Amino acid sequence: MPNVSETLAQTLSDHQIKVLLIDDQPIVADAVRRMLEPEGDIVFHYCQDPSEAIQTATQVQPTVILQDLLMPDIDGLTLAKFMRGHKLLKEVPLIVLSSKEEPLTKAEAFAVGANDYLVKLPDRIELVARIRYHSKAYINLLQRNEAYDALFNSRQALLSELSQAADYVISLLPARLSEGPVTTDWRFHPSAQLGGDCFGYHWIDEDNFALYLLDVCGHGVGSALLSVSAINVLRSQALPGVDFTSPANVLAGLNDAFQMQDHNNLYFTIWYGVYNRRTRKLTYSNGGHPPALLISPRGDVSRLMASNFVIGAFPHATYCMQEAEVPSPARLYVFSDGVYEVENADGVMWSLNELEAFLKTQPSGG
Repeated sequence: MPNVSETLAQTLSDHQIKVLLIDDQPIVADAVRRMLEPEGDIVFHYCQDPSEAIQTATQVQPTVILQDLLMPDIDGLTLAKFMRGHKLLKEVPLIVLSSKEEPLTKAEAFAVGANDYLVKLPDRIELVARIRYHSKAYINLLQRNEAYDALFNSRQALLSELSQAADYVISLLPARLSEGPVTTDWRFHPSAQLGGDCFGYHWIDEDNFALYLLDVCGHGVGSALLSVSAINVLRSQALPGVDFTSPANVLAGLNDAFQMQDHNNLYFTIWYGVYNRRTRKLTYSNGGHPPALLISPRGDVSRLMASNFVIGAFPHATYCMQEAEVPSPARLYVFSDGVYEVENADGVMWSLNELEAFLKTQPSGG
């Protein structure tokens, strides 16, 4: 399977070395053409009229420009400024050609953006070497920009796909229940755009209400895929031979169905409970997950914890469950451990104790 570098290399264009000479003297053009003829990979273009230089350069898209400094109707330094001010030509290497070696002229040429300076006509070997040197640098720049564009487009496509995946995860979350024997409210704020947390609830039958929250280890696409798979199994009650009114039975079924070695070494924690509206009893089980908090009308807090292994770690594991009486009215908080990863004013991270104290102060329905 190709790595990122190989994939990027396949997207880069092959750029041919193209030389554009801008000089009002055809004899100079003939001389340069003859110098470059033995170089089979170098394409030569010539512009005699400096007033057409910009237009010709944008059409040819050279990898290096050879430009005379002394031309009729326009100063070579002025033309060099125009080159550097044009969005398509500002990075193209510019070698200015002069009839004599003048330090001041050299300095002025470099000041307006020239990359090199040659006294015409140079030796063929030197001219070819400079053309290849500057063209290679410019082609590397073009390919770098292409690679950046490819990476940017790839990242944008990935972000779009992640956004769609995140929207899909949110679409799986249940609607809030505002009336009936059980009412619900929830907040869903994943720490990353796509994570491994998900939850749900539904009536198993007319008396039993299931509610559950799971947290897959890690973040990203892999964790989200496993989370979606597990939540869909719970929503559709698609574990053969499992009694979904028995939390211990459900966790054992999930553990058998989602073994780590079959799911890229990912595991998840879960809190699963079943409330019976006739008996007002809540049966629950934890698979490595924080306890749910049951708050009575008087503000007493019960931690609903039935300690078990995480889901996927050990084949054929058995799970225990507990039972709690639910007073009327009562509040039940089910959450992942990220909820109390909050720093106080002293920079100390909250624990479950701080979360419990905070929730006790919330009004009913808060």
